[in-house]
Amino acid sequence: MQKEQQRLLQEIAEGTGKITVLTGAGISAESGIPTFRGPEGYWTVGSKVYHPQEMATFHMFCKMPDEVWKWYLYRMGVCGGADPNPGHKALAAMENHFGDRFTLITQNVDGLHLRAGNSLDRTYQIHGNVFYMRCSLECSEEVYPIPEAVHPKEKEDSLTASDRENLRCPLCGARSRPHVLLFDESYNEHHYHFYSSLSTARQTGLLIVVGTAGATNLPNQVAREVYRNEGVIIDINIETNPFSHLAQSTPRGFFIQESSATALPALFEIMTGRSL
Repeated sequence: MQKEQQRLLQEIAEGTGKITVLTGAGISAESGIPTFRGPEGYWTVGSKVYHPQEMATFHMFCKMPDEVWKWYLYRMGVCGGADPNPGHKALAAMENHFGDRFTLITQNVDGLHLRAGNSLDRTYQIHGNVFYMRCSLECSEEVYPIPEAVHPKEKEDSLTASDRENLRCPLCGARSRPHVLLFDESYNEHHYHFYSSLSTARQTGLLIVVGTAGATNLPNQVAREVYRNEGVIIDINIETNPFSHLAQSTPRGFFIQESSATALPALFEIMTGRSL
């Protein structure tokens, strides 16, 4: 990182402006969680192979609820077996240092940011959390942890009668559904922090984008809001992407082409004068 870029970060850190971090699958890939659209996302039912964009829909849930639940319980096991990496820990330390100036917006459903120490109040899980469920009939807006009696699945496993019973809405007894944003659904405020994310973006002086390629709508809107309000945008990714181009198109933004597990601890040290 060039010295003028370091000075910019130190200047922002010493100010009073809002600091927002937007994370995607790249940060969790460094903890061993496969990206959603990679080979681990595909699912076989009988002789047919379904793509993630087919499995992760409410239409498919209504058609084959057991298969959708099995797929998400498999993913829950993968996520549960991973540990937060230095990038996650750097963001938890950043929140601890900057307090109310800091907001984390994550597309990841793996819960690793919370396990690393980020707070639920300042972490907008805009695609949900794979360890939670809610009523498929929307009898209420409540979200519940998946019961401990429901265990992660291997690909060859089936749901048991006990699983089906435990995966019911505690209020009305209807089937529950995974608490994730499905491909045929829209963002909303209550479950996915839609308006809060945009409001935060409008107040953001520094946006740090980490490990996302911009394939979904709300992250792009967040970045565009910061861009329109002349905030500083920094993109951290191992590959060039729409956010890196956006960052480099701003007068003070820049692209850090390296892993987030390396870049974020270094960024934290530059901004705070402290190492993890």
